[in-house]
Amino acid sequence: MHRMDRMDAVDWLGNFLSCRDCPHVEIREKGLCDLGQICVRDRRARRIDRFFAASPQESAKYLDHPYFELRVGAVKYASVFQLRALIDDEEPDVRAMVAQRLPLRLAEKLIGDSDRKVRMAMAQRVEGAGLVKLLFDEDSGVRLIAARRAPPDILAGATNDDDPQVRCEAARRIVLDKLPAMARDPEPRVRMIIAERLAPAQLGLLVADDDLRVRFLVAERCGTELLARLRDDPDPEVRRLVQARLDEAQQ
Repeated sequence: MHRMDRMDAVDWLGNFLSCRDCPHVEIREKGLCDLGQICVRDRRARRIDRFFAASPQESAKYLDHPYFELRVGAVKYASVFQLRALIDDEEPDVRAMVAQRLPLRLAEKLIGDSDRKVRMAMAQRVEGAGLVKLLFDEDSGVRLIAARRAPPDILAGATNDDDPQVRCEAARRIVLDKLPAMARDPEPRVRMIIAERLAPAQLGLLVADDDLRVRFLVAERCGTELLARLRDDPDPEVRRLVQARLDEAQQ
């Protein structure tokens, strides 16, 4: 396998690599690089990353390299003081790595970046009210990350999101007094989460839900006064649960 890796070692222009013309003689002598496995001149991102992981001091030399994978690897390991110049890099993967590493106050402009990868990276870092803008991002992946991290009291905007996954996350995390307003959500998965979180006294909002899974959760959690309304439920599993709970209450 290792021999095959050496045969497969080519640079970003497709040229076969050789250690003879490598500029990193000292690193090779220390055993910190290995053709086909750990090599900064290889086109494969994993091999580049291994090189910088073993020799991070070399990363600054490659921050302006024409091959974007090399710039990505260099940004990952270089000093943060050297990264500001790459905030406008033409390659989204480079900007996404800058977004992960640059001090937040310097990276804030990337919240409005044109590429979703970069905005997703920012959604992982921005805190508190700073996530409001990202809750309304055009990309659902960005909105989902923001919904997972935003304070529960600012999630109201996510309750009407076009993406059911985002609304599910809002239902899991939003403050409880905002939860009843989501009870008519068109997505059963959202209503199931609501049925698990509502106070038992509020479950009347879902007692006649169209989805049997929602009604089953209501039957599990509601008070005995609501159970009677589920006694004639069209689903036999719900009816069995209701009867079992009513029998238990009478004992």
